[in-house]
Amino acid sequence: MSEPLLAVDLVSKSFGGFVALSQVSLIVRSGERLGIIGPNGSGKTTLINCICGSLYSDAGSIAFDGIEVTRIAAHRRARLGIARSFQVPRPFSSMTLAENVAVPLEYVAHRRSLHRADVYAEARAILARMGLADRADAPTGALTQVDLRKLELARALATRPRLLILDEVMAGLSAVEVDEMLGIILELSRQGVTIMMIEHIMRAIMRFSERVVCLDAGRIMAEGTPAQIVQDADVQRIYLGD
Repeated sequence: MSEPLLAVDLVSKSFGGFVALSQVSLIVRSGERLGIIGPNGSGKTTLINCICGSLYSDAGSIAFDGIEVTRIAAHRRARLGIARSFQVPRPFSSMTLAENVAVPLEYVAHRRSLHRADVYAEARAILARMGLADRADAPTGALTQVDLRKLELARALATRPRLLILDEVMAGLSAVEVDEMLGIILELSRQGVTIMMIEHIMRAIMRFSERVVCLDAGRIMAEGTPAQIVQDADVQRIYLGD
């Protein structure tokens, strides 16, 4: 087996007396599609915040492509190739879609080394991959929920990630919109992007994932293929009740 792209080792995080993560360890290999599930409050978002640098863990270590990143800033992790989306998209409301995508292109991918016209050409190309080419010069205020999710994904993609972490990108979408987003995400995987996805919509997780990790009360309580996970008694108890 190849060396892991991401290695999380015994990571713990508490907020006052509340233990959000307790000695969580996992690996993600290059090109893998990893699904993360668990009930609300199980530690899913805290885990990705620690991986991306929005939070520092209290204990344990995180390595990306062999580089220790546990205590380095979020913007430095982004430049190494770790990108994430957020549960609630917050685009720059005074900017167009193209301008929103140009920001991470300029400050992360190219570090202000590329001509402005070339940055915007690349921004438009990324929006086209999301099906938003015809909205590139539109303001963000009139976007539908699914288009906001696509823009959030485009902004993460603009950092040229090697590891893309998606935090409930399908929340609030219709069944048709979920399938549309899933098609875009699977295409990114085919293009070589390693993806971790947190999601409550089980049919999306089952279609997306090669491997699924289930968190509960800050600990990993099940791990396996989608087929193994749906048969796991503890997973069934968490999602369906005793």
